[in-house]
Amino acid sequence: MISPHSARGARREEETPQAGPRRTDPGRTDPGQAPPQAGSGRNGQAPPPQGPPVWDGPPPTGAAPARGGPLERARALFDRISIRWRLTITYGLLFFLAGMLLVFVIYMMVGWAINEAWPGVSLPDAPLAYEQRFQQEWLWWKHAAIDEAREALLSRTLLALVGVGILAIVIGYVVADRALRPIQQMTATARRLSGSTLAHERIALKGPDDELKELADTFDAMLTRLNVAFDTQRRFVANASHELRTPLTINRTVLEIALGDPEASEDLKALGRTLLEVNARNERLIEGLLLLARSERELSVRKPVDMRDVARTAVEQLAPVAEAAGVTVSTELQKAETVGDPVLLERCVSNLVENAIKHNLSDSGHLWVRAGIVEGVLIVQVANTGPHVPAYEVNSLFEPFRRLNADRVDSSKGAGLGLSIVRAVVRAHGGDVTAVPRDGGGLVVTVRLQPR
Repeated sequence: MISPHSARGARREEETPQAGPRRTDPGRTDPGQAPPQAGSGRNGQAPPPQGPPVWDGPPPTGAAPARGGPLERARALFDRISIRWRLTITYGLLFFLAGMLLVFVIYMMVGWAINEAWPGVSLPDAPLAYEQRFQQEWLWWKHAAIDEAREALLSRTLLALVGVGILAIVIGYVVADRALRPIQQMTATARRLSGSTLAHERIALKGPDDELKELADTFDAMLTRLNVAFDTQRRFVANASHELRTPLTINRTVLEIALGDPEASEDLKALGRTLLEVNARNERLIEGLLLLARSERELSVRKPVDMRDVARTAVEQLAPVAEAAGVTVSTELQKAETVGDPVLLERCVSNLVENAIKHNLSDSGHLWVRAGIVEGVLIVQVANTGPHVPAYEVNSLFEPFRRLNADRVDSSKGAGLGLSIVRAVVRAHGGDVTAVPRDGGGLVVTVRLQPR
């Protein structure tokens, strides 16, 4: 976590928007001092957010999962191996099993062959006792020959089996790689596809009509349907943007002209101002819906973006709003570069800051904005004071048109799309956003993105 209170007592640079006022927080201490405890300060104000990089808290406590036996651990280890190595290992094991079975059969057949081919010798003119002794020794020599032949065969065959087995693993890896090459082609094509290339790029796998060719053709058909759906969505957004904005713009112009008439009565002007507010709210709602639809699509613009500059711009633009609401803004911004759509990222941070200003304490609120790289992850965090937020309500705040306590009547603070747009923008950039209630009231929203 990028904390304004360093555990080493080192001072961190705080940047404050020039357009907004800077108040003294009675619940805060100097950066060089130890951070106050929750609930400290003259007015019982909770201190600013601080702590370790992970704000989501420790994992839930509970009994440690029971460790399985050797078979379960071996199976879990095998499941983590890539499909290429699994095919290679399977091929190698099957080869070794077939080789061992072949060695066993040859081992037995060598004994049978020597036993069948061993010549029989008799001494008809010798005494009976000498004949019997000679036959016993001849039988012993036969068994000795069988044992020596089997031992020599087994030692040499096992060495050859090991060498050929290693060669079989290498060949199996090559064969598995060759068998998976069509899947690699499908994966690479699917990874390259975006909203701009979906219309003309397909997998188009060449080869026999087997299972892989059927899978690739199915993907191509699905991509065609997706292209039609994206085309329909783009046309709908463009048409809705025109059809919905134009009447509202005409209404606003007519109302402004009517309010500018010096002969208009006060009742008419009051009604006109009310209608202007309703019209402005509808315009914001339409802008939010269109932006949400755009954010949920594939990014069409990817540029290097420094989130420090994005956060600074968002804070400076909303500084008059914070000043009017009596909210003190503190920033701690460090270099944090990523790749994405600058407009969407700026709207994401602006929504977080605006939401933190709207849902804050009156005339004594505080707002903290941070940006930087923490443990290889780009972090943008916005925390604010405000009313208590139940933990079970936090996840629902990211749904469209959802407000705290499911309040749909008092909608003067917004349309309920701010955090929904934030989540859509962050997901479109391959990141994630989490929110947790802040000790003392308010919310801590953390956005995590991949650094450049």
